[in-house]
Amino acid sequence: MSVRAKRRKMVEEEDVHPDERWMASYMDMVTVLMCMFIVLFAMSTVDQDKYEQLANSLATGFGAVDAGKVDTAEGVVVPADLIDNEGESPTEVTHSADALDPADATALATANAEAAAREVAKLDQLEIAVTGNLTAAGVADLVEFHITDRGLTLGLVGSETFFAPDSAQLTVAAITVLDAAAPALVATAQKISVEGHADKHGQSATFPTDWELSASRATQVLRRLVEQGGVAGDLISAVAFGSAQPANTGSTLADMAQNRRVDIVLLSDQPDSVRALIPGVVAEN
Repeated sequence: MSVRAKRRKMVEEEDVHPDERWMASYMDMVTVLMCMFIVLFAMSTVDQDKYEQLANSLATGFGAVDAGKVDTAEGVVVPADLIDNEGESPTEVTHSADALDPADATALATANAEAAAREVAKLDQLEIAVTGNLTAAGVADLVEFHITDRGLTLGLVGSETFFAPDSAQLTVAAITVLDAAAPALVATAQKISVEGHADKHGQSATFPTDWELSASRATQVLRRLVEQGGVAGDLISAVAFGSAQPANTGSTLADMAQNRRVDIVLLSDQPDSVRALIPGVVAEN
């Protein structure tokens, strides 16, 4: 078959099967028109009751009007005692002290004070238990105790008693203290923060910075309490402060030795409102 004949045959086939791609655009247009009419129909049939409920709910939520009971589902959207606080967010009112009834505020303050007193008493008993173990081991005078809003702190402080300069190796005295204190710490089942500190000297032959030195000291204490003392690993953590929180800012050797320390903090599990009252209770005792 010649080329001209082939072309004639292709033209005839195109005449028999015309291009129908225009139908796709037509169907899209019809679909859009249908959607438009559905939207127009929906807008023309407004449920007046639901519209008023929605309007009242929005107005009441912004404190614009007193709409009474507004129920778009079930229950009151905004409590009645918060509707009259014009221009004030209900969330802000709920968390402000003025939102509490005076009697409720007094009861809450009393409950917090009683909880703080109980927490201090518990920490005192813990200190007594640890001190008893340290006394039996003959090292009671090597540990400093402090009760703060964080909890009970056992301070391993002093000269080369626990750590030699530029060293994280536990001394014999440090091991004796930790082994004696561990049973009482285990019995409390409280979370413990082991916090390492160093005197300010910067880079040394052993550690690149004070941070690494204090971190190593804290880790050594943590490992002793966990591996030999039996403290649960999920209740204890180690923190390094380097030389950022010195116990003594003096420049003498004795002053600097006070900063080579590790604090073992038994963290209070009370809420902030209760823990904030602990220093006041300690001062009164």
